[in-house]
Amino acid sequence: MTFDIARIARFTTWALAALIFFLSVVPPDLRPETPAPHALEHIAIFSALGFAAGIGYHRRPMAVAISLVTFAAFVEVVQLFVPGRHARLSDFAIDALAAIIGLIVSGLLGLIRAPS
Repeated sequence: MTFDIARIARFTTWALAALIFFLSVVPPDLRPETPAPHALEHIAIFSALGFAAGIGYHRRPMAVAISLVTFAAFVEVVQLFVPGRHARLSDFAIDALAAIIGLIVSGLLGLIRAPS
């Protein structure tokens, strides 16, 4: 069995996306709470998503960037239809920016690792 970082990163990308979606549509009282500020929670999970996607799908960075921003928007729009949840433009902006930053960091790490 070989160690395939891209395959692991692709699995992680989809697992994080599913987790984000699930936590975004459950009623607020079922969502776990952390002592971290709301914005920091969003930054952490979406930057991890962007980082994993950048490693797993490194050959298509523009498509990944568009997908990440679309996913962030989708998560907010879905919350319009979930009682007790609130869609916020500020959450979308934080989520999209954090995901893109994660994607950029993965790309920079790839450049550092790449042979010259």
